[in-house]
Amino acid sequence: MRTAGWVLTGCLVLTGLTSGCANLAPPGATATQPSQPAPNPTQPPPTPTQTGSVTISPQNAAVAPGQTARFSAASSTGGSIAYSVNGVPGGNATVGTINAAGVYTAPASISQSENIVVQAALTSAPTANNATATVAVINPGVVTQTANPLVAQYSIYLPQPGSMSVQFGQSNGATRSTWSQSTPSSYGGQITMLVAGMQGSSNYQLQGNITLANGVSFQDTQHPFTTGAALPTVPVQISTPNGQTPQPGIELFDTVPFGSQPINNLNQAFATDLQGNVIWTYQFPQNEPGSAANVIFPIKLLPNGHMIMVIGYVASPTAQQNIPSGTISVVREVDLAGNTIRELSIDQLNQSLAAAGYSGLNLLTFHTDVLVQPNGHWIVMAWMTKPYTNLSGYPGTVNVLGDVLVEVDPSQNFQPVWVWNSFDHLDINRHPYQFPDFTHSNAMLYSADDHNLLLSIRQQNWIVKINYQDGTGDGSILWHLGEGGDFKLVGGTDPTDWFYAQHGINFFSQNTSGVFTLGIMDNGNDRQFPPGVTCGSAGAPPCQYSTAPVMQIDENAKTATLLSNYTPPSSFYSYFGGQTDLLANGDTESDFCAAKGGAIVQEFQPSGTSASVIWQAHTPGYNQYRAYRLPSLYPGVQW
Repeated sequence: MRTAGWVLTGCLVLTGLTSGCANLAPPGATATQPSQPAPNPTQPPPTPTQTGSVTISPQNAAVAPGQTARFSAASSTGGSIAYSVNGVPGGNATVGTINAAGVYTAPASISQSENIVVQAALTSAPTANNATATVAVINPGVVTQTANPLVAQYSIYLPQPGSMSVQFGQSNGATRSTWSQSTPSSYGGQITMLVAGMQGSSNYQLQGNITLANGVSFQDTQHPFTTGAALPTVPVQISTPNGQTPQPGIELFDTVPFGSQPINNLNQAFATDLQGNVIWTYQFPQNEPGSAANVIFPIKLLPNGHMIMVIGYVASPTAQQNIPSGTISVVREVDLAGNTIRELSIDQLNQSLAAAGYSGLNLLTFHTDVLVQPNGHWIVMAWMTKPYTNLSGYPGTVNVLGDVLVEVDPSQNFQPVWVWNSFDHLDINRHPYQFPDFTHSNAMLYSADDHNLLLSIRQQNWIVKINYQDGTGDGSILWHLGEGGDFKLVGGTDPTDWFYAQHGINFFSQNTSGVFTLGIMDNGNDRQFPPGVTCGSAGAPPCQYSTAPVMQIDENAKTATLLSNYTPPSSFYSYFGGQTDLLANGDTESDFCAAKGGAIVQEFQPSGTSASVIWQAHTPGYNQYRAYRLPSLYPGVQW
């Protein structure tokens, strides 16, 4: 039976559970409440009441210690009104005071946020004629440093159910906001938010914006926070060639050492604003065993606010079957502070596969993609080898490298629930590129319309659709898209304008089956040309160049129509990596990962084979396996 999905929201602190969030107070920090999670309320907040002729307004309020709230009370039958606080006439210093004009003043200090009951009663008949209001007295939040110098932790305890977002900014700049997170209990409790998106060595003001379940809004005091020095990353050069406005958001980079300058101690994964200022980093490796060959590829933002990444051996056709000893191979989920929430190792997966009866699988390492399903399951991609004897052109025995996709359930200790083996579904005698590296798949998409998978298989020059059916499909290949596949190319030259050794793919339409649109990073390594065309000769195209095609796929008619096929200068030729995305404003973004001189990431408006470039990022000397435009570091929040 397939289990329900998991939910981990931000760095929400539950009773006895901190989701791995760091809680380190910076030097000189002062706390106005305990930084450890306070116990969740065990009783619901008092419900405002009305008895007889007396009414009070408002019936709900929220204040900080020492603040005031004004109430208005009257009786429809006339008569004088007397106020009390928690049953004490006029109140006192412990519960707060209220004067004859209805002005309530909260106590100057409290040990923990609490609910106070203000009562207005008819002096002549207080038992039969009274009304109450509930006041949430909320202690200021606590802001502390995390292990990530660019990330703060903001904690506040609410005595009632509610939610909080945190706005932050510098005195001379615009403010940004996190997403909103709710109390862990229906009675209230502590919310702890990781605040990310700040530049290094800078002074910020952080402020929590709270909305209680009863609709009352409350704004916490401002908290100063100074970020530490940003951990080092590769240089990013930004330009806006036409002076236009790019799609708002941030850029998430994934630097890989393969074919570029050594990364050494630079952070492989990092995010910048659109001016190139670093606002988030993930440091790997740090104080953990591993090999210098380790690489992150890729890293993605999850719907729960965490990041997920594959950490494995950097792909190289000449060395994939000789992975250095000690190399880490994991799929890891981390929070914004960089704390590991959970991870799956290749050894653990191999053991689970064997225990589940999947024989003949000995996975070498994870690589190039992980797909998180709507139910929370992960589909991971790993390499394995299989020996073949006397294949055409390969006498003797050769170990062929292929891909295995495994769906695992994180809520059940990553137990495998579905397996797809490329050796079972592809013709071993078809190997157009770099055999015995047979498949070298690098990107997966989930089709929400028909519940199947799209897989980009680099060494086959194909994108295939797999009969997945949310883990109940038999894994058969429903179609092959690309040169020699099942589709006719429309609007382009066959075979030249097909894609070759392609990488990242993305849907460009809301629908994902039938007739839909697909964006592709066409690396172009082994591009083919029509008979009579000699690539590289006078008047002919170069032999190797990269494009960013957008294709309309008609599954029934079996046609692939080129809607655009942006072909940048030949210096953009990217022999591996990258992807093509559709941005919210309708622009396209492509990452030419391994362009000459370093990755070039462009936002552009395509027109046939040309484009109007809106925004460009260049990392001189360094490749970016993936580069994504995200609205922000928080799902559903646009910066």
